[in-house]
This record gives sequence, structure tokens and C-alpha cells, in this order.
Amino acid sequence: MNQSRQHFSYNDFIVGDSMSLGSKNMTAEEVIAFASEFDPQPFHLSEEAGKATVLGGLAASGWHTCAMLMRMMADTFIRNSDSQGSPGLEYVKWLKPILAGDTISATTTILEKRVSRSHPTLGIIRMNHKIINQSGVLVCEAQGSIFMRVDAQEA
Repeated sequence: MNQSRQHFSYNDFIVGDSMSLGSKNMTAEEVIAFASEFDPQPFHLSEEAGKATVLGGLAASGWHTCAMLMRMMADTFIRNSDSQGSPGLEYVKWLKPILAGDTISATTTILEKRVSRSHPTLGIIRMNHKIINQSGVLVCEAQGSIFMRVDAQEA
């Protein structure tokens, strides 16, 4: 996929291609702020509480991880595309904790795509997303689809 483009259309997504979504440092302040509002479990709110669990420290909520993935996708291609939303995720797996201070990087791979039979102006692009930490350890994997407007000349 040519990521230098200013606007992404359905045909820009090629089955088998992968794209980097960049990286993000997870600060303690962000982990606590997100958890305070959306997932106020002790291990997401305090280093000490996190160390007392299998997580080993102040750990980002899995939902925070998903929100960061969404932001990385939005910054890389969704905001500059013909995106029409999503029918949802097939799965999300939180494989290892993301601790405050970790830097995560994400990659998206295009698995398949097709034009909807019932809505021929709507393309369905199935994607796999992987998030690794600064040590190259896979910490999260998600898979799902997005809807993309298809112009008549693209179908």
C-alpha cells in the first residue's frame, strides 16, 4: 500500500500488503487517565497495585490498547479515506501487558476484500492488526473489517 497518498480509496488496499501504523509511548499519566474514566481496576490505576498482580506493574487497560490502535489507524489511513465505519471485530487478544513507559508499534495487514453483494457501493476490507512492544514482543492482536465506499469505476 502506498502510504504517501493523501487519500485512500478501496482500490488502494491490496490483499497481502501490510502497513506500519507508527508507534506510541504509553505514559503513566495516560494509562491512569484512561483507566480512571473507563476501566478503574486497581492495576490500571497504581504501580503498586499492578506489581501485586501477574501484570507486574501499572498496566494499560486492554480497552486503552484498542483505543490506541484505533487512533493509530485513524492517523495512518482512516481519516484520509472513504471509510464508512466497521461491522466490528472478529476478535481481540490481549497477549501481554502493556506497562507504563512501554512503546508500542502497530502493523495492519490486508487479509481480503470484496464488494458487498447487497450494497455494491460498499467494499468490505478484512484486516489483521498486530501490536508489539519495544522488545518486539506481540502484546495484542485484533482482526476485523472496515467498510469502504466503492466508486463505480472501482467495482
